[in-house]
Amino acid sequence: MEPAIQTGRTTLRRRWQRGFTLIELMVVMAIISVLLAIALPIYSKSITRAKESVLKHNLFSLRQAIDEYTIDKQKAPESLQALVTDGYMRQLPQDPITNSDQTWRPIMEDSPVGGSSSAPGVFDVKSGSEKTSLEGTPYSDW
Repeated sequence: MEPAIQTGRTTLRRRWQRGFTLIELMVVMAIISVLLAIALPIYSKSITRAKESVLKHNLFSLRQAIDEYTIDKQKAPESLQALVTDGYMRQLPQDPITNSDQTWRPIMEDSPVGGSSSAPGVFDVKSGSEKTSLEGTPYSDW
């Protein structure tokens, strides 16, 4: 049985053993939600920035392979898949914005390279995404 008279120290110790008050928990939850509200936009922007960097690199690689193919064969590739079948790339890279390697938008030449009689081929490639970059330009214009 507990003693009838409690000293201040014993009362304080028992109060701490009971746990947190509702006000204390609400303050902690409010602080956590404010920190999350600050961190989530920064996190999502860094993810978008990383995807844009990968897109720029993939476009550079595709354009370089198209140029090498055109110089070697004296004609532009008929399709992007021709770069893979002729060994200029191991596989088509993914468009990180659309998460697919099938959404690349090849730009065909108006007339064949060197005035040859072959069909016009691919001379450039763009992203197939309709979204806008952090810079404000459409990815399809890159």
